[in-house]
Amino acid sequence: MSQIEARLAELGIELPSVVPPVASYVPAVVSGSMVFTSGQLPMVNGSLPATGKVGVGSGLVSAEDAQGYARQCALNALAAIQSVIGSLDRITQVVKVTGFVASAPDFTGQPGVINGASNVLGEIFGDIGVHARSAVGVAVLPLDSPVEVELTVSFA
Repeated sequence: MSQIEARLAELGIELPSVVPPVASYVPAVVSGSMVFTSGQLPMVNGSLPATGKVGVGSGLVSAEDAQGYARQCALNALAAIQSVIGSLDRITQVVKVTGFVASAPDFTGQPGVINGASNVLGEIFGDIGVHARSAVGVAVLPLDSPVEVELTVSFA
């Protein structure tokens, strides 16, 4: 068992299968010693656990739920990375996390939502999981997903 596989087991995290693309792209691309993922939705077993805008109020996805979905996006991105480099133990640095949150007009908690992705990367990778980040509010995301996350990592 690899070091990262052991850490995932310790955390009770099972890495999902790679989410098949929903359009014309691939889940991850290697360029030199970097891996860039496509935007990952919080798919679980082939479907979104929720749809809609994040905010406070009836009919909106709560920030707390969206944070969990951002976590799932990061795990889906790790599965995509593993599919192109073979082992997550090869990651030397999580370089950048870019998170998009489908936001109600008055919602300003995008950083807290994307913490779901950042926190799980820190739990899994420790110091090499510390990264630069953007958390952006948008009007709508593919398939009406509440959140989408991209990762960039370096590897050896």
